[in-house]
Amino acid sequence: MKKNNLRKRVVRAMMAMAVGGSAFQLSGCDPAVRTTLLDGLSATTTTLSNALITAFFLGLNDNQGTGLTTI
Repeated sequence: MKKNNLRKRVVRAMMAMAVGGSAFQLSGCDPAVRTTLLDGLSATTTTLSNALITAFFLGLNDNQGTGLTTI
């Protein structure tokens, strides 16, 4: 039981360092690099969100129950 708790704490600490190191340490970056990185993250997040929302609504549009969607 203690190994499991220790493992969870280590994984959480590593995830916190990874996220904190990449997301919040941009203030010391070169402004051009920071702008490029943030623009890329924004575009990727927007594209992924649009794809997931579109897939959700196409899944709701299955009128015949065949598993195939019609547009």
